[in-house]
Amino acid sequence: MQSTDDVLRAAKNRAAEKKLPYSGELTPQEAFVLLQQGSALLVDVRSQAELDLVGRVPDAMHIEWAFYPGMVANAAFGQQLQAQIKPNQTIIFMCRTGGRSHNAAVLAQQLGYSHVFNMAEGFEGEANAQKQRTLINGWKQAGLPWNN
Repeated sequence: MQSTDDVLRAAKNRAAEKKLPYSGELTPQEAFVLLQQGSALLVDVRSQAELDLVGRVPDAMHIEWAFYPGMVANAAFGQQLQAQIKPNQTIIFMCRTGGRSHNAAVLAQQLGYSHVFNMAEGFEGEANAQKQRTLINGWKQAGLPWNN
């Protein structure tokens, strides 16, 4: 297993290479290392419908970035984040594929959170040619813990 320092270094290097405005970008496996070490919180920003229908990561916090149906933006996302998580806490944001969680990480950084990471690939990962997910990459494909 990678050390926390190695994971953080790799995530920060990815962020620098991609010119991301937050602390780093993690793979699902790296996110799991940080979660196992107890040094971070996982915030799932998928809709409640996605959690109910696709599955969830045990012990992850949940703050919806957008509401189903229609994927209407959650105007209170920042307030909900600030009410539940201290600004010095290390946060890993996760969504289906890494897009909404990127946006959440950008907002958290703007709100003054200093240890913010996006989990690339997300819970389900990229879609293949048949538009099927969980076969190429992502949390589920990596065999990391999840339940219904």
